[in-house]
Amino acid sequence: MTTATAPTAAPAPPVPASGLRATARIRAEADGRGGTALPLLHGEGPFALRRTRGSGPGEARVTLVGAMSAPLGGDHLTVEASAGPGARLALGSAAATLALPGRGGAPALYETSLTLEEGAAVRWLPEQLVSVAGSDLWVRTRVELAATARLVLREEQVLGRTGEAPGLLRSRLTVRRAGSPLLDQELACGPGAPDGWDGPAGLAGHRALGQLLIVDPAFAADPPAAAPLGPLAAVTPLAGPAVLVTALAADALALREVLDGALRTYAP
Repeated sequence: MTTATAPTAAPAPPVPASGLRATARIRAEADGRGGTALPLLHGEGPFALRRTRGSGPGEARVTLVGAMSAPLGGDHLTVEASAGPGARLALGSAAATLALPGRGGAPALYETSLTLEEGAAVRWLPEQLVSVAGSDLWVRTRVELAATARLVLREEQVLGRTGEAPGLLRSRLTVRRAGSPLLDQELACGPGAPDGWDGPAGLAGHRALGQLLIVDPAFAADPPAAAPLGPLAAVTPLAGPAVLVTALAADALALREVLDGALRTYAP
């Protein structure tokens, strides 16, 4: 596993020249009555977007339902979501995403772009991403937050199905708050990743890894303290009103239990 803190540390993922290209676009806006409207809800290809019941007051919730198997090698999938001033948006997926090999061996690219304006609150809590044997996937997530916006973002990655070797998985998470870098993190694992990704300083044989990022202006006055969460997880305050929880686990279920506990503690 490799980590980068400078935007120039990692090469840009390739834009696939062939395969499926599809984009999901979501726009949330405060409706002026204490709720959140969805003036834009558009999905293509494997993205079927469904409005479901939110869990908090004034929150709009959108669930991504997979309408076909994707991403395959060579595919380029994009999720673009924005929340206007004061909007509250929850985003999730109905099932795990499987990164599958394509016919020609080309890599796939899955991009997510989140934009939060002043006073907006977004929860991006998708199900796990499973790196299937023989697959080659780049995952790129970019977030732009206004100074008063709040974000809860979860990433969970599972290396291979039960009893299966993983594919090659490369991902990068870049978060900017009020125009300044907050987090820029890269990882690579699976066949073709830098040496040591599965060694004692990397995943050490574990096949599920995840992180939970919480950005909340309230942390500026009362930041969470750095602490372990059991033997394979840790809480790390960032240089800003944010906290990052990272975890390893033997499987997806154990990983979710750790991250759910952190979610209840830091973003109730």
